[in-house]
Amino acid sequence: MPAASRSIVIDTPPERLFDVIVDYDRYVEFLPEVKEAKSFNRRGNEVDVAYGIDLVKRIHYTLHHVEERPKTVRWTFVKGDVMRDNHGSWTLESTPDGKTRATYTIEVGVGPLVPRSIVNMLVDQSLPKLLEAFKKRAELR
Repeated sequence: MPAASRSIVIDTPPERLFDVIVDYDRYVEFLPEVKEAKSFNRRGNEVDVAYGIDLVKRIHYTLHHVEERPKTVRWTFVKGDVMRDNHGSWTLESTPDGKTRATYTIEVGVGPLVPRSIVNMLVDQSLPKLLEAFKKRAELR
């Protein structure tokens, strides 16, 4: 299963970045590939989110998120039409100068008909863009 982990320093405290990360329904406002994001079944610090993203085609999947304010958001795969698995996390750490070191880790499994080169390209190219989009959003708040 392709996996990746990347870190970025964001000029905002962890609490503010955490608020951006858990505002799933607003992902469509700043993540161009996300066309649908709907949270449901919230139970305390756990919530399911249904996503529709445009990659090569529209892909639908649902993830179960567990939030540990303000340090961690973890997710596991519930169901999807192309993916077989998707799990990962955000880990947020304060820096001495009041910023946040955010580490995004993901592991994705797809069906046998999806070429590995496409998955690798998505991880290698999409992940840095995703981190920059969250950085921009958090620093604007």
